[in-house]
Amino acid sequence: MTAEADLFETAKCLCLASRRAARAITSRFDTVLRPYGIRATQFTLLAVLALKGPTSIGELAEIIGAERTTITRNLAVAAEQSLVRIGSGVDARARIASITARGRQTLRRAFPAWRKTQNELTNVIGIRTADNLRQLSHRSPVRKSPRV
Repeated sequence: MTAEADLFETAKCLCLASRRAARAITSRFDTVLRPYGIRATQFTLLAVLALKGPTSIGELAEIIGAERTTITRNLAVAAEQSLVRIGSGVDARARIASITARGRQTLRRAFPAWRKTQNELTNVIGIRTADNLRQLSHRSPVRKSPRV
């Protein structure tokens, strides 16, 4: 086989396929959550904070599986909308995020649209594929993330 022929394998790259799928899924959730004034990233933050209570930015990053800087940016946007409050922890360097009453109201209002989209997308990809995706997302060669 030639090197060029071997490169055709990259058309089936799982990394590329998963990135494209993630963008398509995120775009769909963003579209349905737009009338509620939030994006999928903010919905996730609100849901985690509603379930977990006040949480440090580092722990949020671990739970969600994102970089601290990404969580910090997303929290800043949510704070500007008065959906979350960010305060100091026991250690003055630690930042603690909590959901506000407005955030809870937004989450409650947006939840039916999220649920409908979740069910539609699950039906499109199939329950088995959705379960496999969730299982794969909780695996890490370095550390295991807490499940939400």
